[in-house]
Amino acid sequence: MLPTYWKMSPVGAALSCSCLRPLAAIQKKSFLGLHTAARCAAKDYYEVLVLGGGSGGIAMSARMKRKVGAGNVAVVEPSKTHYYQPLWTLVGAGAKHVSASARPTERVMPEGVEWIKSRVTAFDPDKNCVRLENDVKISYKYLIIALGISLHYEKIKGLPEGFHHPKIGSNYSVHTVEKTWKALQDFKEGNAIFTFPNTPVKCAGAPQKIMYLSEAYWRKTGKRPKANIMFNTSLGVIFGVKKYADALLKIIEERNIAVNYKCNLVEVRADKQEAVFENLDKPGETEVHEYEMLHVTPPMGPPDVLINSPVSDEIGWVDVNKETLQHKKYPNIFWYWGLHQPSNIKNCCGCSCPIWSA
Repeated sequence: MLPTYWKMSPVGAALSCSCLRPLAAIQKKSFLGLHTAARCAAKDYYEVLVLGGGSGGIAMSARMKRKVGAGNVAVVEPSKTHYYQPLWTLVGAGAKHVSASARPTERVMPEGVEWIKSRVTAFDPDKNCVRLENDVKISYKYLIIALGISLHYEKIKGLPEGFHHPKIGSNYSVHTVEKTWKALQDFKEGNAIFTFPNTPVKCAGAPQKIMYLSEAYWRKTGKRPKANIMFNTSLGVIFGVKKYADALLKIIEERNIAVNYKCNLVEVRADKQEAVFENLDKPGETEVHEYEMLHVTPPMGPPDVLINSPVSDEIGWVDVNKETLQHKKYPNIFWYWGLHQPSNIKNCCGCSCPIWSA
């Protein structure tokens, strides 16, 4: 049970939704009539091959197990530990321990589904196969790409090495999420800055959630009058869905939070506790803010294996119909975003759904 001060119903209503929604394209479509391959030997062929063992990949492998049988489904995932990343917001806010978000991958893999402990290195959709490490080839009838989104702290000058200093954290990495809670506890007086990058992000509400939870914690501990809370966002709106934006703006006004739009974090001088932001309306123009606490939401992008691959668009995202998440060229390939839909896809529901830069 969460402490009383975390029960913030206005914010919860504005930012909550059913995140683990099913893949509509597979749920609504029959498997008949899609692009298929000839059956190969069982050890190198699966009726449904899922790339990625995060929350999205695990959810879809469980669903496909019920449709085609466990022995016909495999998940390609190199990590021995599975992290339930949505919990990291509460870890950064001190309401949960990071250990609560971790499980051995073998424990979360649906029973009977094959776990291929490797990573995908190349796609060959014309031959209905992928290549893994050590040049292993796996063929499929249907492919579900659930590789998530990559974090790029290194695109901010001064990071990731800046995380070795105090006062700075990020809920988006298991290596930095506990530093958020430490910075929150150690806060004394000054600017508390929360950022939103100039890229697509996973869970577009998370950069704000930690801000509201921090504000609630400081009210509880009597530090709120000494905190100048700032949300510096690259976007031109607080949230891309008007219903939620209207609710959030009321909360922001009630809680005296400053919002700076079109403001993108480009450098962290952690030794001086300074954050440098570029004015996106005036490229090249920057402004330096001192901070007592800094929460960084990193720039993000498609996984390297997708960039310039035959299944991706010119940017590197899987080239799918945004309404069905079915590939435009290869109808037996689907993209499953689970909790991590990038914010450049116009299909909104609230929490981890997209916001669109105004």
